[in-house]
Amino acid sequence: MATSLQHLFAAGAFAFAAFSLCSAPAFAAPEKNHPKAEDVLKARKSSPKSKQAAAAAEDNWAPADEAEPDITDTKVTEYSCELNNKVTIYTNEGDDSHIALRWKKRLHRLERVGTTTGAMRFENTNFRLIWIGIPSKGILLDSRLNRQLANECKNAEQAKPVVAAASELKKS
Repeated sequence: MATSLQHLFAAGAFAFAAFSLCSAPAFAAPEKNHPKAEDVLKARKSSPKSKQAAAAAEDNWAPADEAEPDITDTKVTEYSCELNNKVTIYTNEGDDSHIALRWKKRLHRLERVGTTTGAMRFENTNFRLIWIGIPSKGILLDSRLNRQLANECKNAEQAKPVVAAASELKKS
Protein backbone atom coordinates (compact mmCIF):
# COMPACT_ATOMS: atom_id res chain seq x y z
CA MET A 1 0.00 0.00 0.00
CA ALA A 2 2.87 2.37 0.74
CA THR A 3 4.18 1.88 -2.78
CA SER A 4 0.85 2.77 -4.40
CA LEU A 5 0.57 5.90 -2.25
CA GLN A 6 4.08 6.92 -3.31
CA HIS A 7 3.15 6.33 -6.95
CA LEU A 8 -0.05 8.35 -6.50
CA PHE A 9 1.80 11.30 -4.95
CA ALA A 10 4.47 11.13 -7.63
CA ALA A 11 1.86 11.10 -10.39
CA GLY A 12 0.08 14.07 -8.79
CA ALA A 13 3.31 16.03 -8.48
CA PHE A 14 4.18 15.27 -12.10
CA ALA A 15 0.70 16.40 -13.28
CA PHE A 16 0.96 19.60 -11.23
CA ALA A 17 4.40 20.37 -12.65
CA ALA A 18 3.20 19.72 -16.22
CA PHE A 19 0.19 21.98 -15.73
CA SER A 20 2.27 24.81 -14.30
CA LEU A 21 4.78 24.57 -17.16
CA CYS A 22 2.06 24.58 -19.83
CA SER A 23 0.07 27.44 -18.37
CA ALA A 24 3.00 29.71 -17.48
CA PRO A 25 3.43 31.20 -20.97
CA ALA A 26 -0.29 32.02 -21.17
CA PHE A 27 -0.22 33.95 -17.90
CA ALA A 28 3.07 35.66 -18.72
CA ALA A 29 1.92 36.92 -22.13
CA PRO A 30 1.45 40.69 -22.34
CA GLU A 31 -2.15 41.83 -22.52
CA LYS A 32 -2.99 43.10 -25.97
CA ASN A 33 -5.90 42.43 -28.28
CA HIS A 34 -5.46 40.04 -31.09
CA PRO A 35 -5.82 41.87 -34.44
CA LYS A 36 -8.53 39.51 -35.64
CA ALA A 37 -10.47 39.95 -32.40
CA GLU A 38 -10.42 43.72 -32.90
CA ASP A 39 -11.80 43.29 -36.42
CA VAL A 40 -14.61 41.11 -35.10
CA LEU A 41 -15.50 43.65 -32.43
CA LYS A 42 -15.54 46.47 -34.99
CA ALA A 43 -17.74 44.42 -37.31
CA ARG A 44 -20.20 43.75 -34.49
CA LYS A 45 -20.47 47.44 -33.69
CA SER A 46 -21.26 48.31 -37.30
CA SER A 47 -23.60 45.40 -38.04
CA PRO A 48 -27.25 46.16 -38.89
CA LYS A 49 -28.44 44.00 -36.00
CA SER A 50 -26.62 46.15 -33.46
CA LYS A 51 -27.91 49.27 -35.20
CA GLN A 52 -31.47 47.99 -34.79
CA ALA A 53 -30.81 47.22 -31.15
CA ALA A 54 -29.38 50.70 -30.65
CA ALA A 55 -32.39 52.22 -32.39
CA ALA A 56 -34.75 50.22 -30.20
CA ALA A 57 -32.84 51.24 -27.09
CA GLU A 58 -33.06 54.85 -28.17
CA ASP A 59 -36.83 54.87 -28.14
CA ASN A 60 -37.18 58.61 -27.96
CA TRP A 61 -39.44 58.61 -31.00
CA ALA A 62 -42.75 60.26 -30.37
CA PRO A 63 -45.25 60.98 -33.12
CA ALA A 64 -46.40 64.52 -33.74
CA ASP A 65 -49.77 65.43 -32.34
CA GLU A 66 -52.55 64.46 -34.66
CA ALA A 67 -56.21 65.31 -34.36
CA GLU A 68 -58.53 62.34 -34.11
CA PRO A 69 -60.60 61.80 -37.25
CA ASP A 70 -64.32 62.52 -37.28
CA ILE A 71 -66.25 59.23 -37.32
CA THR A 72 -69.79 60.57 -37.57
CA ASP A 73 -71.83 59.02 -40.40
CA THR A 74 -69.36 56.18 -40.95
CA LYS A 75 -69.73 52.47 -41.47
CA VAL A 76 -68.22 50.54 -38.55
CA THR A 77 -66.49 47.17 -39.04
CA GLU A 78 -65.12 45.38 -35.99
CA TYR A 79 -62.31 42.86 -36.34
CA SER A 80 -61.34 40.17 -33.84
CA CYS A 81 -57.68 39.22 -34.06
CA GLU A 82 -55.27 36.72 -32.58
CA LEU A 83 -54.36 37.09 -28.91
CA ASN A 84 -57.75 38.72 -28.19
CA ASN A 85 -56.77 41.95 -29.98
CA LYS A 86 -59.53 44.13 -31.41
CA VAL A 87 -59.39 46.53 -34.34
CA THR A 88 -62.27 48.75 -35.46
CA ILE A 89 -62.37 50.29 -38.93
CA TYR A 90 -64.55 53.30 -39.75
CA THR A 91 -65.20 53.97 -43.45
CA ASN A 92 -67.05 56.73 -45.32
CA GLU A 93 -69.19 55.93 -48.32
CA GLY A 94 -67.95 59.00 -50.20
CA ASP A 95 -64.25 58.72 -49.31
CA ASP A 96 -62.53 55.44 -50.10
CA SER A 97 -59.04 56.97 -49.87
CA HIS A 98 -59.09 57.21 -46.06
CA ILE A 99 -60.19 55.12 -43.10
CA ALA A 100 -60.21 55.65 -39.37
CA LEU A 101 -58.76 52.80 -37.34
CA ARG A 102 -59.23 52.27 -33.61
CA TRP A 103 -56.32 50.43 -32.00
CA LYS A 104 -55.59 50.30 -28.27
CA LYS A 105 -58.12 53.02 -27.36
CA ARG A 106 -56.72 55.45 -29.93
CA LEU A 107 -58.27 56.53 -33.21
CA HIS A 108 -55.93 56.97 -36.19
CA ARG A 109 -56.56 58.29 -39.70
CA LEU A 110 -54.96 56.14 -42.39
CA GLU A 111 -54.50 57.04 -46.03
CA ARG A 112 -54.90 54.56 -48.88
CA VAL A 113 -51.75 53.45 -50.69
CA GLY A 114 -51.97 51.82 -54.11
CA THR A 115 -50.90 48.20 -54.49
CA THR A 116 -50.38 45.93 -57.46
CA THR A 117 -51.91 42.91 -55.71
CA GLY A 118 -55.38 44.30 -55.16
CA ALA A 119 -55.03 44.29 -51.37
CA MET A 120 -56.37 47.31 -49.49
CA ARG A 121 -53.39 49.02 -47.88
CA PHE A 122 -53.73 52.04 -45.63
CA GLU A 123 -50.91 53.88 -43.86
CA ASN A 124 -50.46 56.50 -41.19
CA THR A 125 -46.91 57.82 -41.64
CA ASN A 126 -47.09 59.85 -38.43
CA PHE A 127 -47.74 56.85 -36.17
CA ARG A 128 -46.18 54.44 -38.70
CA LEU A 129 -49.18 52.13 -38.76
CA ILE A 130 -50.06 49.99 -41.77
CA TRP A 131 -53.39 48.20 -42.23
CA ILE A 132 -53.53 45.57 -44.96
CA GLY A 133 -56.89 44.09 -45.82
CA ILE A 134 -57.31 41.05 -48.04
CA PRO A 135 -60.53 39.10 -48.62
CA SER A 136 -59.74 36.47 -45.96
CA LYS A 137 -58.27 38.65 -43.17
CA GLY A 138 -56.62 41.88 -42.11
CA ILE A 139 -53.28 42.64 -40.49
CA LEU A 140 -51.99 45.67 -38.58
CA LEU A 141 -48.26 46.42 -38.77
CA ASP A 142 -45.88 48.80 -37.03
CA SER A 143 -43.41 49.99 -39.66
CA ARG A 144 -41.19 51.71 -37.08
CA LEU A 145 -40.48 48.50 -35.14
CA ASN A 146 -40.94 46.22 -38.19
CA ARG A 147 -43.39 43.89 -36.48
CA GLN A 148 -47.00 42.78 -36.47
CA LEU A 149 -49.36 44.40 -34.01
CA ALA A 150 -52.41 42.33 -34.87
CA ASN A 151 -52.71 39.36 -37.22
CA GLU A 152 -55.54 37.10 -38.39
CA CYS A 153 -58.02 39.96 -37.93
CA LYS A 154 -61.43 38.88 -39.19
CA ASN A 155 -64.75 40.67 -39.25
CA ALA A 156 -68.06 38.84 -38.78
CA GLU A 157 -68.33 38.03 -42.50
CA GLN A 158 -64.78 36.66 -42.74
CA ALA A 159 -65.16 34.64 -39.54
CA LYS A 160 -68.08 32.63 -40.92
CA PRO A 161 -67.25 29.02 -41.68
CA VAL A 162 -66.52 28.37 -45.35
CA VAL A 163 -69.23 25.67 -45.53
CA ALA A 164 -71.89 28.07 -44.31
CA ALA A 165 -70.80 30.72 -46.81
CA ALA A 166 -70.92 28.18 -49.64
CA SER A 167 -74.44 27.05 -48.68
CA GLU A 168 -75.61 30.67 -48.64
CA LEU A 169 -74.30 31.13 -52.18
CA LYS A 170 -76.27 28.05 -53.32
CA LYS A 171 -79.47 29.47 -51.82
CA SER A 172 -79.07 32.75 -53.77
